[in-house]
Amino acid sequence: MLKIAYDAIYAHPLPPGHRFPMLKYELIPAQLIHEGVITAENLFSPAIADEATILLTHDAGYWQQLRDLTLEPKEQRRIGFPLSAQLIEREVRIAQGTINGCSYAFEYGIAFNVAGGTHHAGTNWGEGFCMLNDQAIAANYLLYNNLCYNILIIDLDVHQGNGTAQIFENEPRVFTFSMHGDKNFPFRKERSDLDIALADGIGDDEYLNLLKDTLPVLIDQHQPQFIFYLAGADVLASDKLGKLALTKEGCKERDRFVLEQCKQRQIPVQVSMGGGYSPQIRDIVEAHCNTFRLANDMYF
Repeated sequence: MLKIAYDAIYAHPLPPGHRFPMLKYELIPAQLIHEGVITAENLFSPAIADEATILLTHDAGYWQQLRDLTLEPKEQRRIGFPLSAQLIEREVRIAQGTINGCSYAFEYGIAFNVAGGTHHAGTNWGEGFCMLNDQAIAANYLLYNNLCYNILIIDLDVHQGNGTAQIFENEPRVFTFSMHGDKNFPFRKERSDLDIALADGIGDDEYLNLLKDTLPVLIDQHQPQFIFYLAGADVLASDKLGKLALTKEGCKERDRFVLEQCKQRQIPVQVSMGGGYSPQIRDIVEAHCNTFRLANDMYF
């Protein structure tokens, strides 16, 4: 069964006019249920990640400032969300949803988090709507509990996974791969194990050719036991922050190719959804829903 982490707290209330499309977290599962792709049984509400697990990845001082709502105003501005107890609960539930997704991926081959992909959060900082790095937390959980010893993180959000790169810069058991816009946020990049920086305006063919030339070789070289996939919808031509030019079909083909590589090699994969900032929220929701539809068709 396709298992998907989701909780109503994911759609956190924001001030009027805020540019982050929180509504998508309600609309994605609702659309999938409406279509009959999933039922409520596919969804699970994650608990709160425990502090010891968070501290495998994040600095204690940084975490305590988040937990106690004492983060400096400039650091809150860097994150982009007003700090609140509900927001922090949301973050730790998202992180636990990704951890739980790993267990389901071992069982079923794949699992999802409706939210997550918070790849701009580093060891002791948050930025770009990211506070706790859910896939990094889950990867460190797997390593700490000896559930695997060789992990690949595939980050295909349009923005570099700078926090993920920094967290694992000295961890040889985790290989970080980020394919992102060269002249896009974050403007100070970290060094992933493999970065592919894309020029503005790249469309389907060039993007997909690069991915298809790179990913199979990468997987075969490193032989990961587990894969995390960040499936950002901000690669779309319609995205107001993306600067690339992929169509919805191109984005769907990207996801199909990644999931095929995982399934053919029988490597468990956990998928977090990442960014998406198209002016029409239906474009964001459709691109994200395509990833779930593909997974359901391919695995179940």
